[in-house]
Amino acid sequence: MRHNPQRPSIRQRLTGLLLALLLMPGTLAHAADSGSADLGSAGDGDALSSDHAPRLAILDWTLAETLVALGAAPTAVAQVDAYHAWVGEPALPPSVVNLGLRAQPNLERLARLAPDRILISPMFANLTPRLERIAPVSRFSFHSPQEPIWPQLLAMTRRLATLSGRNAAGEALIDTTRNRLARLRETLAEHPETAEEPLLIVQFMDARHVRVFGDHGLYQAVLKRLGLTNAWQGATNAWGFSVVGLEALAAIQARLVVVEPLPVGVAAALDDSSLWQALPSVREHRVISLPPVWSAGALPSARRFAETLTQGLLQDERHAHAH
Repeated sequence: MRHNPQRPSIRQRLTGLLLALLLMPGTLAHAADSGSADLGSAGDGDALSSDHAPRLAILDWTLAETLVALGAAPTAVAQVDAYHAWVGEPALPPSVVNLGLRAQPNLERLARLAPDRILISPMFANLTPRLERIAPVSRFSFHSPQEPIWPQLLAMTRRLATLSGRNAAGEALIDTTRNRLARLRETLAEHPETAEEPLLIVQFMDARHVRVFGDHGLYQAVLKRLGLTNAWQGATNAWGFSVVGLEALAAIQARLVVVEPLPVGVAAALDDSSLWQALPSVREHRVISLPPVWSAGALPSARRFAETLTQGLLQDERHAHAH
């Protein structure tokens, strides 16, 4: 039978019906067995009965970076350009579709993609009823301040590997990350003068305020595994940072580590900032700048932070000895 190009396919007609329902608020009730599952629990609702690689749509960058590292790139991710600005690596393949804002994804585009499953973190749980009209939703929890972060990241990696049919790749990612951090720790131990100095890890909000990273966060977990000391002993939020003014750093004797990106105009403002210039590490020209690393990330970001930090510390040491 010859296909009539003017007649929409069954898939197109179903998608059109779905879009119409999506645009009618309150037309679909939230069913109790809607297919959502929280991967902080058993995750039985995440099984996908399919003989093909699942088409996964992702709102959370931590899940996206992990899938790419597993060799199971997602079909779609929210805020692709911002992902590359804030996460850096691993880069998303060009084939990944941009879903728009993480907190307000383009539901029409998402429905047209017809994913097998949508993956979110608790931050976007309020979107669940709308997303479930398109595909089953799985919620991944991996940054609970009540538990150490590293075991949470390992559990999340394994569950995501199972969901994407990449169990062996999941174990390989865990092993290579663990081994890489152990080797970097050994390298730093060969430079005790550098390794023993406390570090102050910050990321600029504006020219006068920074996120300073400490307990509960990914950066702190990496510092611990590298045998390095965090100079920030103050309180932190669930994501492992506190927002403070530059004056809060003035009395802390430590090497300053600045994680990019810098907000627009901050670099120029700091050149004229007496507050910034008065910080001990800045006065002594001992500030290390790192490329973007997702502070709320998982194992790929942990490895990237460990590698770029180690490289920055050793380069700074060589520069100091050369002068």
